[in-house]
Amino acid sequence: MKKTLYDYKNAIMKLPIKDKYTKEELITKDFLIEKSNKIEIYYASHNEYINSNAKIFIIGITPGFQQMSTSIATARKELSLGTDIKDIQYKCKYSGRFSGIIRKNIISMLDEIKLNKALNIVSCNELFSSKDYLLHTVSLIPYSVFINKQNYSGHSPKLIKNNFLMKYVYENFIDELESLHNHENVLLIPLGRAVEEVLIKLKAEKIISSNQLLQGFPHPSGANVNRLTQFRENKATMTDFILNKINLTVSQRS
Repeated sequence: MKKTLYDYKNAIMKLPIKDKYTKEELITKDFLIEKSNKIEIYYASHNEYINSNAKIFIIGITPGFQQMSTSIATARKELSLGTDIKDIQYKCKYSGRFSGIIRKNIISMLDEIKLNKALNIVSCNELFSSKDYLLHTVSLIPYSVFINKQNYSGHSPKLIKNNFLMKYVYENFIDELESLHNHENVLLIPLGRAVEEVLIKLKAEKIISSNQLLQGFPHPSGANVNRLTQFRENKATMTDFILNKINLTVSQRS
């Protein structure tokens, strides 16, 4: 069963109210979900709100520590104000999803492959603002994963070959996808090859269909030195997929 803010409300309330936390404050037994050898999984309040009307599904591997810190800081402040937990879950998603250079790179690449044109919007920047009802962001593993206290990148161990981590894909990610209205037609955008490999596996298992999976989209991190090369190599194919193989409209909310 998925762990949520209801389970960790008391642990979060023990934290001081801050804009961000240190690893020493969050990577503790109070937030540890489970571990296997060097792999440790900790609670993050980032992936609880689900936008069931979304048409675009941007998929990462796991919330990094900064997302974990930002979302829990949001939860701590809102809990102190007495905000309803369901509203806090949305605020944690909104505050913790892609920001800074990663968001900038995602928007730039999506516009270059004409997703904005397919959606009939000026720029995919609108997906993070006035048109955010079209977008759902999610992680294959809903919680933060660390290897030796460092963010897990999908490699060493390889995600698709690690049963301990893959169980979260089957127990959480698939349920979340299927909770979306008309989920068979949602456009799936995996960020990077590690996520794409998992979705290709799900496609082979007929859990998702080939006409909804955008392949070749690089991880948007500025630390990904191959990002621009990979994007140039796949740009034409991705643009063709977006313009010719999907049918999206945003004239009104679903």
